[in-house]
Amino acid sequence: MLRKYLAVIDETDEARIALRFAMRRAAKTGGVVHILALVPKEQFVAWGAVQATIEDEAERRAEALVAGAAGDYFNQSGQRPAISVMHGDAVEMLKGFLKEHEDVAALVLGAAATGAPGPLVAHFAAASAGALPCPVMVIPGSLSNEEIDRLS
Repeated sequence: MLRKYLAVIDETDEARIALRFAMRRAAKTGGVVHILALVPKEQFVAWGAVQATIEDEAERRAEALVAGAAGDYFNQSGQRPAISVMHGDAVEMLKGFLKEHEDVAALVLGAAATGAPGPLVAHFAAASAGALPCPVMVIPGSLSNEEIDRLS
């Protein structure tokens, strides 16, 4: 069975860094990457049409991110990654995903170069880390592409 590295993609620099690490690590270990975009549930808006438009735009942004990341992965590895887009609370969606996908060898998250960690790093690299079905790899957001390539 191939090692599967799960990378969560969003519009942040740290997500891009984590994805690069996951891609490089998969290439070096003969593994594959699963790219996951999490679309947060929007706060309630009084008008249904406005709510639908906001959710549709978030969905399209997530799909574009996943498509771009999948294209980068294919260009580097010649392999097509698995991709998923999920809606709802990011922590709960990711916990459910890991429970359903026992073949994930590692969850790869990026930490911001400065400031507090994002909600996924804060949750999965802290109190919940011991209960996960796979290791968590937290990639520092301050790393250059060359450093990522060397470390992966």
